[in-house]
Amino acid sequence: MIVIDPSYEIQDDLDQASLVVRLEACGRICYKSEEKISEGSALPFVKKIAEYGHNSVMEMAVVTLRLHCSPQQSAGFLECQPKFFIVDPVENGLLVTGSIRAFREMYGSFPENALVQAMVDFLGASHPYLLEGVWKPVSRKGESSIAVEKISLEQVEQLAPNLVLRHRFLSVKFIVNRAVTHEIVRHRPCSFLQESQRYCRYSQDKFANQVTFIRPLFFAPDSAEYKLWQQAMELTESLYLQLLETSTPQAARTVLPNSCKTEIIVYCNLAEWKHIFRLRTSPAAEPSMREVMIPLAEEITKRYPTLFV
Repeated sequence: MIVIDPSYEIQDDLDQASLVVRLEACGRICYKSEEKISEGSALPFVKKIAEYGHNSVMEMAVVTLRLHCSPQQSAGFLECQPKFFIVDPVENGLLVTGSIRAFREMYGSFPENALVQAMVDFLGASHPYLLEGVWKPVSRKGESSIAVEKISLEQVEQLAPNLVLRHRFLSVKFIVNRAVTHEIVRHRPCSFLQESQRYCRYSQDKFANQVTFIRPLFFAPDSAEYKLWQQAMELTESLYLQLLETSTPQAARTVLPNSCKTEIIVYCNLAEWKHIFRLRTSPAAEPSMREVMIPLAEEITKRYPTLFV
């Protein structure tokens, strides 16, 4: 068995990557198939994800658009109740941030809405593969009175502070135990992708034929309690590997405990991160959660000192 400490990583590199590269990098965490990433693997992967309707992966990339439109057009869009979008009124229109999944599902439900049409046509013109199975180019009669402009990440960070909090999304990959992720996923405004014990077979070479556990902070390494924990994990691993000889990973995983290591990507806007830190760094929070959330909160506060006060 392998024992490691918990950790986190702010995924800054993916902020600079293309949408498909970002989606593939996040999507492969579920199967721990990162070794399959190559120079040309992102587009086929994302096309297949879109075709199969694996919508959770399509939540891992957001786009911010500036819409120049009339008050009537704005009102018509808001009547569609775009609950999976961040929408703010700006001069002569709207500022809209949504995930690729949000755009796909909004178009599926309201294809005749003028703003929905304009946004999806704009995205489809440059990224048709992201709308696979949902959108096809359509000749619109007459010229649209709606202008759509993509807002870069750098431009988002130059917006007014209240808009930065709402429209700046940040993804963090955590390596923690499953007790921690059981709590993290309760933050419903977030998007999540997590290593799947249903598909990962830890008897494979890429897992060193072992189960990995997170070191518990509750017990000193040389204590009697730690030795008991270690014995329990060793027995669990042995039973799990025995079950894999005749069972599928989804069946064998039923013996795995909360101490199992898992990887999870948490993706949300800064406003939600602020809420998470308020709850998960308090003295009342679960100690293993505080172990990763306190240093993460300190790092993000250094980046945005005026927003995280």
